[in-house]
Amino acid sequence: MYKKVSVIMTEKELISYIDAKLREGPKLMEEYVQRNGKNLPFRKPYFEIKKYLDDFILGNEENRYLVMPGLRGVGKTTIQFQLYDYLLKDRAIEQDRILYIATDELRLFLDSTLIEVIQGLVEEIHRTSLVYLDEPLFIFIDEAHYDPEWSKAGKIVYDQTRKIFMLFTGSSALNLEMNVDAARRVTEKKVFPMSFSEYLLIKRNISPSHQLTQSLKDLVITGDDESFHDAVNQENMINRKLLTLPRSPQKEWEDFISFRGFPFGLDLEEVEVHDRIFSMIERIVEKDVFTLKAFNTETRSTISRMITFLALQKPGGTSDSKLSQRLGVSPTLIRSILNVLEKTQLIFSVKPYGSAGKISRKPWKYYFLSPSLKAAMNYKLGRYDPYDRESMGVLAENLVASYFFWMIQTTNRPHGIFYPTHKGGADFLLFDGVEDIIPVEVGLGKTKTSQLKRSISKYNSNHAILISGGIQKISKEDNIIKIPLNTFSMI
Repeated sequence: MYKKVSVIMTEKELISYIDAKLREGPKLMEEYVQRNGKNLPFRKPYFEIKKYLDDFILGNEENRYLVMPGLRGVGKTTIQFQLYDYLLKDRAIEQDRILYIATDELRLFLDSTLIEVIQGLVEEIHRTSLVYLDEPLFIFIDEAHYDPEWSKAGKIVYDQTRKIFMLFTGSSALNLEMNVDAARRVTEKKVFPMSFSEYLLIKRNISPSHQLTQSLKDLVITGDDESFHDAVNQENMINRKLLTLPRSPQKEWEDFISFRGFPFGLDLEEVEVHDRIFSMIERIVEKDVFTLKAFNTETRSTISRMITFLALQKPGGTSDSKLSQRLGVSPTLIRSILNVLEKTQLIFSVKPYGSAGKISRKPWKYYFLSPSLKAAMNYKLGRYDPYDRESMGVLAENLVASYFFWMIQTTNRPHGIFYPTHKGGADFLLFDGVEDIIPVEVGLGKTKTSQLKRSISKYNSNHAILISGGIQKISKEDNIIKIPLNTFSMI
C-alpha cells in the first residue's frame, strides 16, 4: 500500500509536472497499446468512446464528460491510451492538447488535485481560461477515485467550457461516487471482463456478429419465435467460423472460462494468469476497498478470508450470521465488508426471490464478476482441477450469473436476477421488468427439463431456459428453450 508523501507543490512545480506528463504521453502510450511490436486489439468500449471523440471533434459537444468504471484488470488504462493514440496519429491532435494523468500518483505523492492540474493546463500551458478556451483539449484521468473531488472537478469544467473532452476511469464504484449535479451531465461506459465472443475476436480473430449477441439476449428475455429462429441462424453462422480454430471450440471455451477472462492473460501461460489474477485481487483488497470505506488495518485479513470462503464455496446461499461464525467477527462487519466488495464488483449478489422480508431473512448467493477470478483463487488454494466436472460446473454457473449481471448493468434487461428458495427449483429466476419470471437452469451435461417444467407451473412463466454443455445446438421443447453453454457464452 502506498504511503502518502506530504508535498505541497508550488505553482511552478505543478506546471513542471503537467509539462512532464504532456511530454511523457507518447512513450507511455507505446507501452500500453503494443505487445511484441504489434498493436493490441480493440475492445467494444474503445469504439463506443471513439465515436464520442469523433462527434466532439466535429462540434457535437454534449457527450464530453465520460466515466468508465470497471474492475482492475479489465483494460481501462489500455483503452485510454488507444484513444490517445487515435487522437495523436489519426486525428493529428497536437501533443500539448492531450493530457493523461494518473490520480493515484497525483494524490499520493504530490498532494495536488485534478482541478488544479486542469486549471494549470489551461491557464499556464495554453495561456487562457476555461471560459475563453477556444481550441479543444482532451484529458484522460485514470484512477479518478483517488481524488474525492473528481466529480466536482468534472462538473466545474463541464459547466465553464465546451472545449474540453474528459474521460475518467476508476474502480467499479466510480459511478456511485458522483454527486447529483455531476451525474446529470456524465455519460457512463462500464467495462467488464471479456465475453467469449470478445475472446474469440481478440485471441483467434474470429468475429461473432453483433446480431448473434443481440438475438441471444432477445431469446433469453422474450422466448418468442422470431428471436428463436434468428438465434438459430446466427448460431449456425458462428459454428461454421469455429471450424477454422486450431483446436476444438470446447477446449477454447474451457480455457476461456478458467483463465482467459481478462485481456492481460491472452498471451500468458495458465499458471502465470492465475498468479496475475490473484495479485490483482490482493490489490483490490489493499487499495480499492480502503478507498471506499475506512476499515481498520485488522479488518484486512478478515476481508481476505471472506474472499477465500466465497471462492471455495459451492453454489449456495451465504448468510451474514454463517459468515460471522466462520470468521469470528460481528454480522455488522460482515455486511459492511460484503457491501464494499460488491461496490468494487469483485463479487455480486443474487438474492432470494420473494418479499422484502424474505430477501432480508434468507441467505444471499455471491458470485465473482468473472469465473476466472474464482478459478484463480481456487488454484492458489490448491483446489483447482480443470478436469473435475463438478468444479467446471461451478465455474459454468458463475459464468451464466456473471453474464446476467452484466446485462442488467448495461441494458437493464433482465431487470433482476434471483434464486428460488424452495427445494428442487431452477438455478436462477430472471425478472423481465413486466410480470413474467423466467426460470433458468445451468449445467455441464444437463438435458432433463423436469425442474424447469415445475418452475414454469409455479411461477406461471411464459418460457424457461436450459443452458447446458450437454446440448449441441439451440432448440425448443414446448416452452423450454435449450442453449449450449458455448453459444450462450457469446452474449
